[in-house]
Amino acid sequence: MGDSKKRGYHLKRFSSDARTLQWIDRWVGAPLCLFLTALRRVTGVFRSRAEPGVSSILFLKLAEQGSTVLAHEAVRRAVEKVGRERVYFLVFEENRFIVDALGLVPAANVFAVPTRSAFVMVAGSVRILSAIRARRIDACIDMEFFARFSAALSFLTGARTRVGFHAQFGEGPYRGDLMTHRIRYNPHLHTTRTFTSLVLALEHPPGNLPVFGVLPPESPDLPRFLPSASEREEMKRMLSTMGFPPTGRLVVLNANAGDLLPQRKWSGSNYAELARRTLSGFPGVWVVFTGAPEEGLQVDEIVRSIGHPRCISLAGRTTLRQLLVLFELSEVLVTNDSGPAHFAALTSVDVISLFGPETPLLFAAPGPRSHPLWAGIACSPCVSALNNRQTKCRDNICMKALSVDRVYETLSAVYSRRSA
Repeated sequence: MGDSKKRGYHLKRFSSDARTLQWIDRWVGAPLCLFLTALRRVTGVFRSRAEPGVSSILFLKLAEQGSTVLAHEAVRRAVEKVGRERVYFLVFEENRFIVDALGLVPAANVFAVPTRSAFVMVAGSVRILSAIRARRIDACIDMEFFARFSAALSFLTGARTRVGFHAQFGEGPYRGDLMTHRIRYNPHLHTTRTFTSLVLALEHPPGNLPVFGVLPPESPDLPRFLPSASEREEMKRMLSTMGFPPTGRLVVLNANAGDLLPQRKWSGSNYAELARRTLSGFPGVWVVFTGAPEEGLQVDEIVRSIGHPRCISLAGRTTLRQLLVLFELSEVLVTNDSGPAHFAALTSVDVISLFGPETPLLFAAPGPRSHPLWAGIACSPCVSALNNRQTKCRDNICMKALSVDRVYETLSAVYSRRSA
């Protein structure tokens, strides 16, 4: 079980401390970008220029597993352009899982930055940058929304062509002038299409950007996660030890919102009431709660408050891969807008995702099994890439406006349709 714990579901580690990362990115990343920009302009050290023809591409998406899922179309287009063996990915170590689950990039082409401490992260970055530069990769595509650390990494990869978001007229955080292809972030375009535009920018002369043409039709659906027979049996055994019968049907409630934006959280009391109604309305259904390890005690308390033999908790008890197996065996998932809402789209489960501080118009998972709910109040969404996902909100009425009645009505309709 040691490896499972190391690669567990949202394991509480240095990199999952959103405030620490944001502090480093602001107070260390911004000066670093300024220094590298000056170095590039004045001395010519590490200077590179965009040249026609790209034969290898490195994607840089350090954080947020959900956004990595939304990058599937961009990665597909890169594979079509240069071939699967010539596409690489740079990611934080604990987010590597979803890159491997997508299966679009060879495992040997994934560079994972360790993040157990600031020193380990810096040392690991230096080592990985050396390995990347040795491969002489032609293009680096930075998919982070205005992160300074990723812009600096993009420049230091040595790629002669670098594509990333740029604050053209101050509409976004400062991240220096380190890209050869400077893309304007469009807050009206779904994130999947936004990421695709970064790949398509390689076909445009950098001097013509940020002007862009019409985006072509979208690529095929998301890759499908298919667990092995042994993985299915392992999950069924885990459930059976908690009383789940072979003929039972599963509804999953994920009360975890993550540390990045706690305002996305729907209250535990709402989840408890939703569970009670589901158990009462569908006698053959079992309700399984999931969540991060550090939330295990809270989730267990919710389950105890419900006090029903068909309601159990797996919070903190599964690896990410086991969580995907659970989704594959389930009928419906109800979750806050967080990573599970997106990587569940790789499975057959229907996903009801609850949005508040952000909008499903930009971040909902694609596909017919995605059912986002959003109250659409006047102040929502309050965070975006342009404000570095910062908000002064301390009362998330956007999430409180999503009533248990509305969520249960959607769950009932989705479950009944699947049963039919």
